Amino acid sequence: MSEFLLQQPSKGVDEHLIEFSEALRTVAKALRRVAEGKASAQAEAAEWKRKYELERARNLQRENRVAELPSGDDNCCEHERIGNVHNESVLQTRSNEQSEKCCGKHGICSHEVLRDGERDPGSKILHDKYMRKASFRLCWGCNGSGQHKHDIVSFERGNITTAERSSKQISLKWESPPQTVLILTKPNSISVRRLCAEMVRWLKDQKKINVFVEPRVRTELLTESSNFNFVQSWEDEKEILLLHTKVDLVVTLGGDGTVLWAASMFKGPVPPLVPFSLGSLGFMTPFQSEHYHECLDSILRGPISITLRHRLQCHVIRDAAKDELENDEPILVLNEVTIDRGISSYLTFLECYCDSSFVTSVQGDGLILSTTSGSTAYSLAAGGSMVHPQVPGILFTPICPHSLSFRPLILPEYVTLRVQVPFNSRGHAWASFDGKDRKELSAGDALVISMAPWPVPTACQVDSTNDFLRSIHEGLHWNLRKTQSFDGPRETL
Repeated sequence: MSEFLLQQPSKGVDEHLIEFSEALRTVAKALRRVAEGKASAQAEAAEWKRKYELERARNLQRENRVAELPSGDDNCCEHERIGNVHNESVLQTRSNEQSEKCCGKHGICSHEVLRDGERDPGSKILHDKYMRKASFRLCWGCNGSGQHKHDIVSFERGNITTAERSSKQISLKWESPPQTVLILTKPNSISVRRLCAEMVRWLKDQKKINVFVEPRVRTELLTESSNFNFVQSWEDEKEILLLHTKVDLVVTLGGDGTVLWAASMFKGPVPPLVPFSLGSLGFMTPFQSEHYHECLDSILRGPISITLRHRLQCHVIRDAAKDELENDEPILVLNEVTIDRGISSYLTFLECYCDSSFVTSVQGDGLILSTTSGSTAYSLAAGGSMVHPQVPGILFTPICPHSLSFRPLILPEYVTLRVQVPFNSRGHAWASFDGKDRKELSAGDALVISMAPWPVPTACQVDSTNDFLRSIHEGLHWNLRKTQSFDGPRETL
């Protein structure tokens, strides 16, 4: 009897603990629902803000054009709209009659897709100083045969059948010859400096093309010879924002890091990019510098196969920000954005949402959100899959997760991801964008990631698939092993 009386308090304590744990689960579920609602609202707000900024820039551009051009000069207005190519921050859809008249049914013209960004009338750079940009059009189809951009879907007899896919090889055809080339080089390399000087001279003398370089490179060229005074450059960040309105083609001399640098210079539309391999691995640099005469001559004539490399647009949303103006400016990345624990000894604790749905909580060293072009970079080292760069998607790869069942994901390109540091996290997190621009994320801060509307068009040596397979074979020696030997008698049936 005395033993039974002694056990009663223990049983009562256990019941209270069970009730308390159930109450904690209920509170956790409620907090998660609140967090999901906040994630959805912030993602929607970021999307509407982006649309508002694009619409505002377009309206200001129209007002500037109306103010600059004399009234009634419709022909001049039309010529200006067609001449300024691949320079629009948003996709524009013209009428079917205009599309048929311009390019037919199979392809997209540069002046249908892209228009100039906002121009500053007070800028000291005169627009008339530069030649009109070259126009081009894109065709979907193998060997430039041309296919519809969108999927062809049949609903006959209630059955859904796709006949064509949008992932056909893309071909770029110049409608007017390129006149301005921007050359970006890897710094601190004597061989790259010599090649750059030789290429600049060849483009000017043989092709009569205007050449832009970075201020550092222009100083190096003028130090070598005063004959390079025809080379143009820029002076401040404001002029860099207008580069896409002047440059027809971008040439990079270096490795993948130089390609990333070139992409980061353009905050909106990017001109076609020709990457020459002067680095280490070169997943995105298919062209060899020894044959630059033949390569550039073929590219300037066209048509050329290109790969549209998608970029991610990242917004850091501060919990302490009182309004949208106090949040950081959006950042574009070509490879990946990485959220890690930095110098903290604690595990990174992150809550991840896809649109309005909760994905998972990350507890480990961090998380990588990568484009398909960046699938062969940090994401691959962390256990992610290698993905063809033309596949539109976002890679979701954990870094050393403290879980045996946490496997990488590939999400569709149209989703908006939100990664938040919860308030009960033991430490802060750090975000880096293509390996630079590190930003600290405190408790309550969030990172919103979506696909940017401005891809990076890179020229292919053969086509996108051939270049991709060659890069993983030569760069990573993918699946390289000795062939199984055979010296015995053959089996007979």
